[in-house]
Amino acid sequence: MTMPADRYIKPGLFTTRVFNPAVAFLARRLGLSMKGARVLSVQGRKTGEWHSTPVNPLSFAGQRYLVAPRGETQWVRNIRVSRQARLALGRKTDTVHVVEVPDSEKPPILRAYLEEWAWEVNQFFGGVGADASDDALARIAPQHPVFRIVS
Repeated sequence: MTMPADRYIKPGLFTTRVFNPAVAFLARRLGLSMKGARVLSVQGRKTGEWHSTPVNPLSFAGQRYLVAPRGETQWVRNIRVSRQARLALGRKTDTVHVVEVPDSEKPPILRAYLEEWAWEVNQFFGGVGADASDDALARIAPQHPVFRIVS
């Protein structure tokens, strides 16, 4: 059974009003990262305004990735248009360029992401964990956009 690729899990009130602002404050203002979290800023595809959200970048097999555990978020839609973003931790901000990873290449990346971040994002993967089969990870791959950071 394949799930729709345009799936999006909207964050709840606690996430939008407490958790994300706290992580963003720690990362951006104090330079403190919770297990590598950064603040991602992407320019809006319609307005051109910059929008920011905390993300959990993944280092895997010598590459860096951005994974969207909630699916087709606004940052995903925006980064698909701009192909670039800013990743910030404290006063250090890096402008990065990204390339979207095809579904066929996602299973090992999703496995590594779940190994690293399951404690925070597991609920968005429909019961599929880091120990799942390659087939199970391939089945959910279309629901979770992944971007390779190329610079």
